[in-house]
Amino acid sequence: MWRYFPDNYMWSYQIVRMISQSYFGGGEVNEILDAASKMELGDFESFHREWMNTGHKALSKANDAMDKGNKETAREAYLRSANYFRTAEFFLQPDDERKIPTYLKSVESFKKGSELLDHPPKAVNIPFEHASLPGYFFEAPGQKNGPMMVMFGGLDSTAEELYYGPAQFLNERGISLLALDGPGQGGALRLHHIHSRHDYDVAGTAAYEWAVDNLDVDRDRVGVMAVSMGGYMAARCAAFEPRFKACAIWGAVYDYNDVWAKRPDNHPLAKILQHIFGVEDMSAARAKLQHYNLKGVADKIKAPTYIIHGEDDHQNKVDNAYNVYNDLTCSRHLKIVPKSSPGSSHCQVDNITETYEMYDWIKEQLEK
Repeated sequence: MWRYFPDNYMWSYQIVRMISQSYFGGGEVNEILDAASKMELGDFESFHREWMNTGHKALSKANDAMDKGNKETAREAYLRSANYFRTAEFFLQPDDERKIPTYLKSVESFKKGSELLDHPPKAVNIPFEHASLPGYFFEAPGQKNGPMMVMFGGLDSTAEELYYGPAQFLNERGISLLALDGPGQGGALRLHHIHSRHDYDVAGTAAYEWAVDNLDVDRDRVGVMAVSMGGYMAARCAAFEPRFKACAIWGAVYDYNDVWAKRPDNHPLAKILQHIFGVEDMSAARAKLQHYNLKGVADKIKAPTYIIHGEDDHQNKVDNAYNVYNDLTCSRHLKIVPKSSPGSSHCQVDNITETYEMYDWIKEQLEK
């Protein structure tokens, strides 16, 4: 993966991810590079400040365009600003008073922009525990009683960011998408205080049952997919919810405890991990992590399963993909993007086109 900041993988990853999402309305390459050029490497305050500034500039353009009745220009600017604000929130610690307002600013901008799409998504809230799992139903145009994928993001990602690529890839293949904030993610965590759980299949089943009861989809053509840490979540859902017809793992996680065993207690995401689990320290978080593994779980998956993983993934090593694949007893497909190729980084942010075959595979499975 190309690094904007040669000595800082985590910051560079965010820059590359934004550039990738820019092709789907999540930014503008030169706005992204301009913001990055003004940051002081390692200063998280400057990271937040520059993304906020860039977000506000795009938001101002959106509001000005709306005032003039130029809805197309407004739509694109709202969607850019939403993703800039999301990135500004990324490294904010859970106790930072700016975290929730920044998150809400991102959601508000996304909703304003998405409402101006030719086919606006439907905002949903799926009853869960003491509150609900928020998200969006991106219905494929022209589909009635059609196929659908349920999708979760990564560690504490947001449902909104799943628009910048996945929703568009699926919709253009005639597949609807139910993009959700699962336990420990997005509004489920930030607003409803629903923490992550190792038995993520409980959320997967809740999503499936709500969808087939409330949406115009074919209950026999519903699959599940997820990205990054979601590679664990999707596999867990497929293992214990047999009604999912297909499972797509976009970045495998075989043992999340092993991933964090290689990270220090003061890792930049440590407090965020604690927040996701609803615990006060890393000792308690590490105790929770011991339950996040697919040993004795992956072999229970009956649905056809597709795994894509980068050989040069610095966050979840490629061994995770091999371990999950080798435990599977169902129809399975493994794609490893080699180190020598763009797309070999975590979740193919350095070449999203490597994921196109996964979407083609999903289409094939849900057409049966």
